[in-house]
Amino acid sequence: MAEKLEDLNLPISVIARLIKDALPDGTIVSKEARSAIAKAASVFVLYLTSSSNNVASKNKKKTISGEDVFQAILDTEFEMFEEPLRESYEEFKKSQRMKKDAAAKKRQSKEIKKAQDEDVTMEEDEAKDEKETEEGD
Repeated sequence: MAEKLEDLNLPISVIARLIKDALPDGTIVSKEARSAIAKAASVFVLYLTSSSNNVASKNKKKTISGEDVFQAILDTEFEMFEEPLRESYEEFKKSQRMKKDAAAKKRQSKEIKKAQDEDVTMEEDEAKDEKETEEGD
């Protein structure tokens, strides 16, 4: 758990970036408004987390899953967020799969390259040994 109440707040820099991305260029938001939005966002996240935990507990689970969060959204009557969140969640899972697949391909190509380099080295060693044997005769 958090040691201080302030530890539960979202970083102002993250909130400021979200605000900037959500509003038209040239819109000015006061420091006080950014702080209020950050507090409200923190309260919402804590509320949704608590509701998600309740859903997971009802299902006799200790780990909160994505589906628990979606059910909590419905339970807390924030259903207008469900569809956009599901879309974002699916995009996130797809991007994570793509990153994982790309990392696996990169790792596999490195292993193939290493094996090929080892084969070349072995062939060079064999050729060198053969040449030394011929010179020794």
